[in-house]
Amino acid sequence: MDPRLNPYSPGAGNPPPEFAGRDHIIEQAEIALDRIKAGRSARGFILYGLRGVGKTVLLNKIGLEAEAKSWVVIQIESPEERSLPAILIPKIRSTLLKISKGQALKDKLAKAMRAVGGFARALKVKYGDIEVGLDLEKEAGVADSGDLEIDLTDLLASVGEAAAENSTSVIVSIDELQYVPQEQLAALITAFHRISQRQLPIVMIAAGLPQLLGQMGRAKSYAERLFEFISIDRLDNGAASDALCIPAEKGNARYSGDAIQEILKQTQGYPYFLQEWGKHSWNLAEGPEITFHDATRATTAALAELDLSFFRVRFDRLTPAEKKYVRAMAELGAGPHRSGDIAEKLGKAVTAIAPTRSSLIKKGMVYSPNHGDTAFTVPLFDGFMKRIMPQFAR
Repeated sequence: MDPRLNPYSPGAGNPPPEFAGRDHIIEQAEIALDRIKAGRSARGFILYGLRGVGKTVLLNKIGLEAEAKSWVVIQIESPEERSLPAILIPKIRSTLLKISKGQALKDKLAKAMRAVGGFARALKVKYGDIEVGLDLEKEAGVADSGDLEIDLTDLLASVGEAAAENSTSVIVSIDELQYVPQEQLAALITAFHRISQRQLPIVMIAAGLPQLLGQMGRAKSYAERLFEFISIDRLDNGAASDALCIPAEKGNARYSGDAIQEILKQTQGYPYFLQEWGKHSWNLAEGPEITFHDATRATTAALAELDLSFFRVRFDRLTPAEKKYVRAMAELGAGPHRSGDIAEKLGKAVTAIAPTRSSLIKKGMVYSPNHGDTAFTVPLFDGFMKRIMPQFAR
């Protein structure tokens, strides 16, 4: 069929043509945001799950729908090598300018802008990646103590006050939150705790890998009461079938029953993989029916493309020792696996491989679903490891 008309959209955070199986999550978020905007209490929320389940897509969808209701969204992706303050400063400054709509800054807006200046100057020594603009004035005594927890609270509270003064509300939307170091994460949680107590119209929504739950609990014990933690998992068969079939039907095509079953089996209901298999099935089929034969050919094409991109970029970040570790995991199967079993497969003591495991967790490649267990954060990665390293060697 014509690839120009292909409805599928695999990619990092690309919105799917059909938001199947996620309506309840979007509604849950909308209720919380509507309550906050109306001055009622509601918790921020954290979306967590494996790679490829659509966390970023949902985060963006919630943000777009909030913007349609006149919320202002501060959108951040946490890189591994930059500090949270360095990322926040330019984003908050541009947000305050957006709230002002190009007009002279009102009292609270002007104070918040000066708080940005004080925050940047006070923390530049501690976080060397902060770039301070010469045009940033400061507000004495606001966000300028040099203590991140105190200053971040002052800064975000100032933003909330400015939003209230201008009859709007602010979302701080953070993707890949698991990459924020514990000290900075603790400061962020504390800031939103104080803001929640004051019922200011500013809230955090975020997304991250499964280890984020433990990280937030270790950073601040009350995190579980401050945020709504929402698990984002693979789609069930009904929703996965809708995500696959409805876009095709809108393009005057259809899947045979055995083609649907084959694709659901191969993708295991993960939204990103459904988009990949759908894309290749469409391009390979003569149409208007996508057959079982088309679906099996799509498996070959999709895996080849994933091996060159989705899987490969993660593999290339690993050290030789880390590659051996994840290859040993793959030899054991999809997982999760006991640390002792992985160590035995590698012919080493658990204590000897513990640093490698910690490094892989930090890189977001594996996580611990239970004490002593290790699992891949990337679905189907065990199969990739067997393809790229066919022979297992200690």
